[in-house]
Amino acid sequence: MAHPVSPLAPKSYPDLPAIAGVRFATAEAGIKYKNRTDVLLMAFDEGTTAAGVLTRSKCSSAAVDWCKANLPGGVARGLVVNSGNANAFTGTKGQKSVELTADYAARALGCAPSEIFLASTGVIGEPLDASKFAGVLDDMAARVSAGSWMEPAKAIMTTDTFPKLSGAIFDIDGVEVKINGIAKGSGMIAPDMATMLSFVVTDMPIAAPVLQALLARHVQTSFNAITVDSDTSTSDTLLAFATGKAGVEAIASLDDPRAETFGAALADVLFDLAIQVVRDGEGATKQVSIHVEGATSDQSAFRIAKSIADSPLVKTAIAGEDANWGRVVMAVGKAGEPADRDKLAIRFGDLLVAKDGERAAVYDEAATSAYMKGEDLELTVSLGLGEGKASVYTCDLTHGYITINGDYRS
Repeated sequence: MAHPVSPLAPKSYPDLPAIAGVRFATAEAGIKYKNRTDVLLMAFDEGTTAAGVLTRSKCSSAAVDWCKANLPGGVARGLVVNSGNANAFTGTKGQKSVELTADYAARALGCAPSEIFLASTGVIGEPLDASKFAGVLDDMAARVSAGSWMEPAKAIMTTDTFPKLSGAIFDIDGVEVKINGIAKGSGMIAPDMATMLSFVVTDMPIAAPVLQALLARHVQTSFNAITVDSDTSTSDTLLAFATGKAGVEAIASLDDPRAETFGAALADVLFDLAIQVVRDGEGATKQVSIHVEGATSDQSAFRIAKSIADSPLVKTAIAGEDANWGRVVMAVGKAGEPADRDKLAIRFGDLLVAKDGERAAVYDEAATSAYMKGEDLELTVSLGLGEGKASVYTCDLTHGYITINGDYRS
C-alpha cells in the first residue's frame, strides 16, 4: 500500500556521481509488491573490500546471519537486496534461501558465494522463495551499469515514502575521492549496531579492518543515535564497500592521518542518511533533536536521551504541539541513570521552560507554543551533574503510525 509522502521529505535529491568499480541493476521479482522494483544487484570489481555492522537482535534474519559469516573475509564481489520479505524467523527454509540466492548471484557474477552479501527487508515470518531470483539475477548481471543511484534507493524501500541518498566528494593527497550511500527505513527503527538497511560505496583504497573500525565508530553517532518507535529490527544491516579505484595510496592503518579525513566524510554521509530515516518515520510530521548535557558520562547521557526519544507520551505531546515538559521529566526519571530533580533544566529550542526542579520563572507559554508548531524541533535537558553529553534524533508519534502498522501484512 502506498502511503502519502512524508511532509518532512527532501525538496530535492542529490545526483550522485558514478563510482569506479561498482555497477548495479534493479528488477521486479514480485516478492510482495506489484509494478515496482524489489530487487537490487550490485556488482563490485575484484579487490573491493567490505565492512559492516549488523543487528544485535537475538532473532536476526537469515541474511544477517549470512553477512556475519562472510564479513571476516573482508572482500566483496556482489550484493543482493530484496524488499517485501525480511526472510526472518523462517528457520532452515531461510538458511537454504540465502544459500540459494548467493549461489545464483555468484554464478551470475563469476565469483564465490562467500563474496556475495545479502540483505532482506519486509514482512517477518514469511518464507522467501529464492527461486524467484533464478533468472532475474542472471538478467540483472547482464545489464549492470553505473547508472542513477536513485534506482537502487527505490528498489530497497518498504513503507518508506521517499528514497534516501547521500554522498560526499573530498580531497585526499590531491585526488578526488567519492562516497555514495543509500538507505531504507521508516518503521521498526531503534537501531542497535545499524539501521534497517543501508549501503555505502567508496572508491577509496582502504583496508577492510580500517573500514570496519571507522564504520563501527561513526555508526554510533548516526544510525545508532536515531529512533522512530523504539523497536530494533531483526534485519538491521549497514554495509560499506571500498572499490579502491581512486588513484591514491591505500589507507592501511588507523594511524594514517588520512583515516580521519575519510572517517569525517563517512560520518557526514551516515548522519545524513540516518536523519532522512527519522524524517520518513511512519506518520511523522516533526523531526526532533534531543540533547542531554551535564550527565555523569556520555553513556549515561545517551541512555537518558534515548529514554526521552522513545517515550510515546513525549512523542504524542510533540505531535500535538504541546510543550509538555512534565513528560520529559518523567522520561529522565525512568531512565535509571543518575539525575537530580532539583538541578534539572529543560529547554525547547532556546526557550527555558524548567529550571532547578520547577517551572522556570521566565517560562513563556505563548512563545513556547509558537515554537512547537515548527517541523524541526530541539529539546535540551541539562542535568548539572558532570560533563557527559549525547544527542538522539527522533520524530513525533501520530495516528498515521497506527494506520500504517495496523494493516502492514495485508
